[in-house]
Amino acid sequence: MKFVFLVQGEGRGHMTQAITLCRMLQQHGHEVSTVIIGKSERRVLPKFVFKEIQAPIIQLDSPNFVTDKKAKTINLPKTIAYNALRTKTFKQSLEQIHEIIQADQPDVLLNFYDFLGGLYCWLYKPDLKYYCIGHQYLASHPDFIFAEKRHIQRWLFLLNNEITALRADKRITLSFQSYHPSRINKLIVVPPLIRSEVKKQKVSKEDFYLCYMVNAGYAEEVITWQKAHQDVNIICFWDNKAFPKVYQPQPNLTFHQVDDQLFLEKMAACKAYVSTAGFESICEAMYLQKPVMMIPVKGQYEQACNALDAVSAGAGIAHDQFDFSQLTHHIDTKSNKHLGFLNWEGKAEAIILHVLTGQYIPIPSDVSLRVAD
Repeated sequence: MKFVFLVQGEGRGHMTQAITLCRMLQQHGHEVSTVIIGKSERRVLPKFVFKEIQAPIIQLDSPNFVTDKKAKTINLPKTIAYNALRTKTFKQSLEQIHEIIQADQPDVLLNFYDFLGGLYCWLYKPDLKYYCIGHQYLASHPDFIFAEKRHIQRWLFLLNNEITALRADKRITLSFQSYHPSRINKLIVVPPLIRSEVKKQKVSKEDFYLCYMVNAGYAEEVITWQKAHQDVNIICFWDNKAFPKVYQPQPNLTFHQVDDQLFLEKMAACKAYVSTAGFESICEAMYLQKPVMMIPVKGQYEQACNALDAVSAGAGIAHDQFDFSQLTHHIDTKSNKHLGFLNWEGKAEAIILHVLTGQYIPIPSDVSLRVAD
């Protein structure tokens, strides 16, 4: 089968999922002819994406979030207004997608939660299968736990899900844990996609916390906390073009620009992981048996839901700020083994390959035995 990928460029999670799935399909004889990645003014596509995706990459303008002046909180009114004013630009992106589809003639357009995917299929009605993949679609499952209150944000989150999945033949939702089968809105729950680079890491436990923030404005909280706890060693990764590759505001606190290989090495070596509440890096931490603390990005409702879901799956704890002492207490009082997650993740290739292509491969019987203490 031939696939074209459409990938949201906000954060690293959707891109690492695309890398893993591209390799998986190619290893089983399928083709990924083009990978289209949404771009924005405030983010640079990481170099590791160009290096690791073995397919032509095309970047197109796509809707993205707008933050407040501190680059911290998602500003929903400004996000809506900013993207509405760029309608002409996005129309051109849709035309470019159509040109790629016409040239490649794929069997499947696979959308990693980019807004333009649903709009393209709704407007152009291409003669192909349209599948959507992302943790966000779990919100359609009857057992999904929603964050309380924030009714407008919840409505907008669900609306965004529906727009990305317009005319979708399947909604494939990546999940921290297994859910009972549900075909609501053509929904299929599958394990997360953990990259082979993660699985090759040698796990240790050194005396530092690893931190990742999707919005650079959270650095102020980390700097303030560490200044009051200078004996605590923290290594952070961020995407902040205004700073050098390595920035050390004070002893025992270092900020690195996003560097995929270095990030994985630090993930494997850290004693615990602190992050905004995305999906992919939390899964990586669980695979490497690291306790986690999640701080949902303010104004981004899906991250509030992600945190609840991850806590219920045993990932760790959620908090409203980068207070590392909360995680220290958790480490001292809780077991940090994620063996249930490891068994669920071990079925990913067999389940996802069958969902996408109909192929069957054996499912490992006890994957928890692969991971050393």
